[in-house]
Amino acid sequence: MTEIDADGVVEFTQELVRIPSTNDPAKGRNELPAAELVAARMRSWGWEPQISFAAPGRPNVVAVVEGGGGDGPTLMFEGHTDVVTEGDLSTWTVDPFGGEIRDGKLWGRGSADMKSGVAAMLYAVRALQLAGPFPGRIKVCALADEEGLMIGAHHFVSSGLGADVDGAIVAEPEAGEICAVAKGALRLRVDFAGRMSHGAMPQHGRNPVQAAGALLVALRAYQDELQALHPAHEHLGEVYVTPTVVQAGAEEQVNVIPATASVYIDVRTVPGLAHKSVADHVDGLATAAGAPDGVTARVEILVDRPPVDVPVDHPVVAALAAAHTAVTGEQPVYGGVPGSTDGTVLTHWGGIPSVVYGPGGKWIAHQSDEYVEVDEIVRCTRVFAEAARVFLGGSS
Repeated sequence: MTEIDADGVVEFTQELVRIPSTNDPAKGRNELPAAELVAARMRSWGWEPQISFAAPGRPNVVAVVEGGGGDGPTLMFEGHTDVVTEGDLSTWTVDPFGGEIRDGKLWGRGSADMKSGVAAMLYAVRALQLAGPFPGRIKVCALADEEGLMIGAHHFVSSGLGADVDGAIVAEPEAGEICAVAKGALRLRVDFAGRMSHGAMPQHGRNPVQAAGALLVALRAYQDELQALHPAHEHLGEVYVTPTVVQAGAEEQVNVIPATASVYIDVRTVPGLAHKSVADHVDGLATAAGAPDGVTARVEILVDRPPVDVPVDHPVVAALAAAHTAVTGEQPVYGGVPGSTDGTVLTHWGGIPSVVYGPGGKWIAHQSDEYVEVDEIVRCTRVFAEAARVFLGGSS
């Protein structure tokens, strides 16, 4: 088994957590300091990171580590450097950016999601490199904006940097599960246009709020219909059609029928459900909801991330499963990603088969008192190193 620097990977995780890399321009925060730390660690090992900006202050860091052992495939390790906001500090019992280790846990925002994963993939590749030549090469990628619109992953794909990648391991927290499937995410905005009028004289207006209400009722029935047509997935669960935002009018003028109203919808899908068919159906529901009052509707697709469904016998998944067993002595447990990750972009738009596996609890992300087990960081680093060795065909 490849020897790893256990102390080093834990300490580097702490360093990353201590950087508040939220995307918060008002506070002067972004991923740049975290990306610079990653790039500096890469350079300290003799790697030559390439830095490109998906947006101002929001860099991707990519390093290619050649194995020196002849021709072979290209493996990608991927993580993101941004974290969500810490939120209300009164809900934390630790400093969210302290990187404190207590009770065998490393605490802080991003400790699980996913700075421990970033540290683990870096130190795994470094360990494999020090162990001797291996065939092929590894791309180590720390990307920006996974928590937002995934502009870092889209920039990576559109730049052509993934064209030669044969498989990707995304180091998101999955509590030891190997996740080769992920739910799709389709986010829609429905805009209703009516005619403003006085609340005492609704006959002179066209009320878009009533159309929005009718759509909300129709969406519940549509979700039931989809769940009947697409039974719960073994690892991903049910299809959900969830209205999340309704905007119309102003509380200062409750006697005014507004001219416009908007409904935002978050649809979570499973393999086999085409996003276009969902968007088209919602368009029909919105049109029907507005028709009785002469209100028109327009549907805009805000986010379109289809489900990921990589076969478990694909080499990158099989290598990870073999590594998990070799390191832990346990049979792999397969699961699914309940949301979407950069792997969704890499697989759908980049054509890169991806699998998600990393340190941290599956449900701890974005919560107060976020933490990761220290032992799990070390164990995952060993799994990553072994998975890379198996996938690339290197010797022990």
